[in-house]
Amino acid sequence: MSVLKYARKQILQDEQGTRMTHKRFACAFVYPSPYHIGMSSLGYQTLYRQINDYHQEWSAERAFLPDDTDEFKNSHQILSTLERGRPVNEFDAIGISVAYELELQGVIEVLQYAQLAPLANERRLQDPPVIIGGPLTFSNPLPVAPFADVIILGEAEDILPACLDLFSTHSKTRALEILSTYPHVLVPSIHGEVLPSVAACRNELLPAYSAILTPHTTLSNMFLIEPERGCHRNCTFCVMRRSTNGGMRLVSKERILELLPNMAKKVGLVGAAVSDHPKIVDILHALVKERGLQVGISSLRADRLNDEFVSLLAQGGYRTLTVASDAASQRLRDQIEKKIKDKHLIQAALLAKKHKLALMKIYMIIGLPNESDADIDELVTVVRELSTIIPVALGIAPFVPKYNTPLADAPRADLKVVESRLNLLKQGLKGRAEVRISSLKEAYVESVLAGGGFDVGLNFYASQLKQPGFKSFIKHIKQTVEPARRYQQFVDPYPAHKPLLKQIYSSSSAC
Repeated sequence: MSVLKYARKQILQDEQGTRMTHKRFACAFVYPSPYHIGMSSLGYQTLYRQINDYHQEWSAERAFLPDDTDEFKNSHQILSTLERGRPVNEFDAIGISVAYELELQGVIEVLQYAQLAPLANERRLQDPPVIIGGPLTFSNPLPVAPFADVIILGEAEDILPACLDLFSTHSKTRALEILSTYPHVLVPSIHGEVLPSVAACRNELLPAYSAILTPHTTLSNMFLIEPERGCHRNCTFCVMRRSTNGGMRLVSKERILELLPNMAKKVGLVGAAVSDHPKIVDILHALVKERGLQVGISSLRADRLNDEFVSLLAQGGYRTLTVASDAASQRLRDQIEKKIKDKHLIQAALLAKKHKLALMKIYMIIGLPNESDADIDELVTVVRELSTIIPVALGIAPFVPKYNTPLADAPRADLKVVESRLNLLKQGLKGRAEVRISSLKEAYVESVLAGGGFDVGLNFYASQLKQPGFKSFIKHIKQTVEPARRYQQFVDPYPAHKPLLKQIYSSSSAC
């Protein structure tokens, strides 16, 4: 049996804030990754709390991808909820939160484990409607669309309750017809591949904050809350340029403190640009100095750090100062409109050393357009200087062009070139800094999914029917889709971010 099933009673016992509500209708909130990842998602927890606490007729129970999927599959269990152990396919609706492209594999698996057909057009009318939302919808949800009856794009706090109401008062067919008239809602069977705009919820529904504290997550027993939503910066590779209000929506220090539960000992400030909040130092002072809490921040910009800021982070439990440079050289940072300069990184390192932090971690993208070996040489020089101040670790990810960004049409990073530059980087920093590299295989899969349409999702599904795993998809893509795409681009070019060859790969059976 799955680890989750064995541990269900213990997990519930260890949680604080679990809802056991029972109403006329019930929605299974499914996360297509294991429990410890899903329960680190602020959006997932926020909607769980919203439905259970405020909706008059609907309750929500959680389900997750099993920890050991092979063991779960072999045991012939059915995916069930954590709260009551109820099979997911018995609910009145199913909501799935998808954070990024690679969770498509989890979407397919959780539907299979719920004994439902993964493809929407193969499910029965009496099967519960599958509603998909989450951070992926800010970019490109088209590859996941064949598995959804409905996709809510953007912030779902206002739309999801109304969506559930329709499914409780109308037939599935009629509810989908009505939803197809809603802004920010994609009904794939009606709209096809035409994406609507993303939704912004009402400001009075901000901020999002944790419903449940649990030790069984990456962020153990940390209360999450967002002091801001959106981003006012213009980094050309980032999907947050498609921010729902063209900038940031701020939450006051007073509101944040008001929402903190007495049981919270650690507070995570979550958002796309938390360190840009004009009152971030005041917020940290109130949390750390006045309340004695540990703190974490999801994003730090080196150019926003100062002595008081880093001092409060250290007093709040920080041992690693994590910032993003995102490009190897100043020339490339200017190109992608990332305003960080070498002097900001050096100042951050000096502050980290002064306040006795153990490590400085820098996130970096390799394989950006127009990158050269000279850019890597410049990065080596800067990191070697930083390493004389404080131990340094680089977190490296290959460049993946994202839909709805200015770099959507840019070619994805050539993995052979990335490998060559990583070797150059590791040689230059040998003995001076740690280089941690994201999976190149996963980056390749992510890049294919990020730029695709229905056809790519269907091809992914077809590859998983043959043999689960990303390796199977890579083999499938290289043997079938890419050769066909190269031919199609020769005779009738497609922009890189548009759906690929849907007339050839229009269904999984075509593969």
